Amino acid sequence: MPKTTLAMVQTGIREIEARDLPIPEIDEDSGLLRIEACGICGSDYEQYEGVLRTPMPVIPGHEPLGIVEKIGDRAAQRWGVDVGDRVAVETMLPCRYCDECLSGRYHLCRQRQIYSYVPLDQKPGLWGAYAEYMYLDPRAIVHKMDRTLPPEIAVIFNPLGAGFRWAVEIPQTQPGDTVVILGPGQRGLSSVIACREVGVGKIIVTGLESDRAKLDLASEFGADHTIDVQNENPKQRIRELTDGRGADVVVDVSSYATEPVAESIDYVKPGGTVVLAGVKGFKEIPKFISDKIVLKEITIRGAIGVTRTGYAEAIRLIESGRVPLEKMHTHDFALREAERAIQVLAREIPNEESIHSCLLPDR
Repeated sequence: MPKTTLAMVQTGIREIEARDLPIPEIDEDSGLLRIEACGICGSDYEQYEGVLRTPMPVIPGHEPLGIVEKIGDRAAQRWGVDVGDRVAVETMLPCRYCDECLSGRYHLCRQRQIYSYVPLDQKPGLWGAYAEYMYLDPRAIVHKMDRTLPPEIAVIFNPLGAGFRWAVEIPQTQPGDTVVILGPGQRGLSSVIACREVGVGKIIVTGLESDRAKLDLASEFGADHTIDVQNENPKQRIRELTDGRGADVVVDVSSYATEPVAESIDYVKPGGTVVLAGVKGFKEIPKFISDKIVLKEITIRGAIGVTRTGYAEAIRLIESGRVPLEKMHTHDFALREAERAIQVLAREIPNEESIHSCLLPDR
């Protein structure tokens, strides 16, 4: 076991630097994870840009997959894992004792902390997965995973878990429903996969002209129709595809764009449900007409994070090997390439675009 770990530390807005940090000792209730892969998603970019106002310096990375390197006896008993096991680690660190936690809504715990957003000066410091090792806090929630899976595929547990929670669990999607998914990124594609798993009747995915490859992949994963909103009229097209009825469920997983929020109200049927899961950088929503919600009795639900059941469904599906998830995974990056990985995801680097990507410390 080394005494230090390489970690990529965010020190300011759009500033990430490599540091060697001490590996801490653990107690009976905690553990140490050797990171195999860390997924990259849109909130990594928001953290990088300073939109999330994360305390700094901080180690980013909230989608950890790795091998248990050390573990306390009580932690091993509580989590049901031991040294050498591969685990997927949930993002949230809830208190476990408040009303929200005890009612199963631990992702809304008011005292929760979140991996990658805990500052470096809070001991033991290794609170993010942009590193070779990460601290497993006693509050952590882990899921054992098959070690034979390629790490870049196993780490898809996080976006796929979001697909199950946001597109199925929260709106209570039923077999035969029509679902419209706004945005064909990794979480939009994961929503397609989750909806197809539960027997949705019709899946419609919208995107931009530049999303053509992602929209094609959505079709491969089970979308019945895709709409290029820059070259088609999505409102008219969805009306045609639903025989004028509208969708039972609309899921917005687009990032930063505010138009889909207002437009989702037009896409959903009377009495239907809209799930808002794509963050917009705290921007106001133009042309948002609340009377449409009243007159159609629409339910609007927010979605933050993933909970145990969503992760469990995702891991079950990944381990089954039934879905060619490798088609969604486009990029592997070395740990020291963290900044480039974020920039590729954000389309800041010409002629290079990712869908799902991850950091691989061993690369």
